[in-house]
Parts: sequence; C-alpha cells; structure tokens
Amino acid sequence: MPRPKKKSPSLHPDLESVLYTEAQIKKRIRTLAGELKAVYGDGEFTIVSLINGAIMFTADLMREIDNPVRLDCIRISSYGAKTKSVGAPQLIATLTLDIANRHVLIVDDILDTGKTLTLVAGLVRKLGPASLRTCVLLDKTARREVPFEADFVGFKIPDKFVIGYGLDYAERYRNLPCIGVLNPAAAG
Repeated sequence: MPRPKKKSPSLHPDLESVLYTEAQIKKRIRTLAGELKAVYGDGEFTIVSLINGAIMFTADLMREIDNPVRLDCIRISSYGAKTKSVGAPQLIATLTLDIANRHVLIVDDILDTGKTLTLVAGLVRKLGPASLRTCVLLDKTARREVPFEADFVGFKIPDKFVIGYGLDYAERYRNLPCIGVLNPAAAG
C-alpha cells in the first residue's frame, strides 16, 4: 500500500515569512555554545537571562553548555503591545543571585535599539562581576539608537518585526518553533 504523502508544514497565518527554521536555530545555538566554551573554558559562569523573550533561547543554550552554570533572570519591559520600542525600558524584576567577582553572561533574545542591554549591563556592572559579556540570538543593527555591540550573536536580521522562538507581539507567538516576520495585518 502506498504511503500517504507528508503534508509540507504550512506557514502560520500571522507570519509574513520565516527567517530561521527550528533546525537552523538549533544548529546556530550549538555553534554559540562552542564559542562560549572557547571563552570560558571549563570554568563556571552565571547566566542572566532577560525574560520573557529569552526564555527559550536561554534554555536551549544551557542544554548545549557543559560548564557549571548558575542562572538568574531579569524582567524588562520595552515593547508592551507595540511593534516598536516604547521609550525607556523598565525594570520589572531584578537579580536574586550574588554576582560579585563572578563571570556573568547576559542572554537576550534580540538586540535592536540597544537601550535594554545598555540598562541591564549597567545594572550588572554596579554589582562588581569579574567579567561581563552579552549573548543575543538576534541582532537588528538598523534599529540601534545607543552604541552597543553583543559579544556573541546568533543571527543578524533585517529591520523587520520578528516573532517566534520566545519573541512575541502582545505576548503572543512565543511558542512558534521558528523565527519569522510578523504579518503587518496581524499587528492590527
């Protein structure tokens, strides 16, 4: 009996296009973990994840790291229900771990204006880490408003509003396994 043909996965109706598939993301995260290993060796470091957006990226990145790591999270709000940053990012929840004299890696989903990472890096520096580096899944350089460059970058992307793999629009679409461009009609 002939096998039924597999349906090709359809594009989510609110996606204009897919920038990176789940397989491409996983492959790049494995490479990033290798880059981190080259810097940190076998030493311990503390990951500070910016949630909610970086939760999936952080979890998958940690699964690829065999170093001893500590994890803490900071919650920042910068978009609300908009497709553009709404001014100054606001700190909603801060660190609970002591990071003084420890190697710290800030992990975020996307670097665009630079305001959020500038704020968080400044807060972390005040706590006296031994070293501070940043790792972002996506870098949207066209939107930079303050000078900030991440130490580790997954992908450079065009100036499009992206969703999926932790990135949201109005708290939706974080669960998509890919990273895609939001269809402007879905943004209302």
